[in-house]
Amino acid sequence: MLRVLRHPAAAPLALLAAGAAGAAYLYGTNPHEPGQWLPRCPFRLATGLLCPACGGTRMVYDLMHGDITAAWADNRLLLLVAPFALALLGKWAFEGLRGHRWRFRLSGRAQVLVLTTAVAWTVVRNTV
Repeated sequence: MLRVLRHPAAAPLALLAAGAAGAAYLYGTNPHEPGQWLPRCPFRLATGLLCPACGGTRMVYDLMHGDITAAWADNRLLLLVAPFALALLGKWAFEGLRGHRWRFRLSGRAQVLVLTTAVAWTVVRNTV
């Protein structure tokens, strides 16, 4: 059993399974309605401000129900970034299934760009 957990595909496949389980639950749970049992954003609870990912749950719900306009309104940046994140997860899983360990690495410049974009998006969405 321990050997299976050390296989290069174990982590990405576990993440995919957890995501599928979460998506299955979310499909029948409308986050636009109050009183749903869904996690709350700790940044928003602490500050009252929207974090760069706030609206992501509603966005995924809207995408699963085919409402791209509502998904765009929920979180524009996350909607644009999501395909890249899914592609990276797919690459990780593909390489793991081939028996290779794969790690995504960002250069220092790319890390600064990601952080700057996240901060700018946070400022914009909380001031507009």
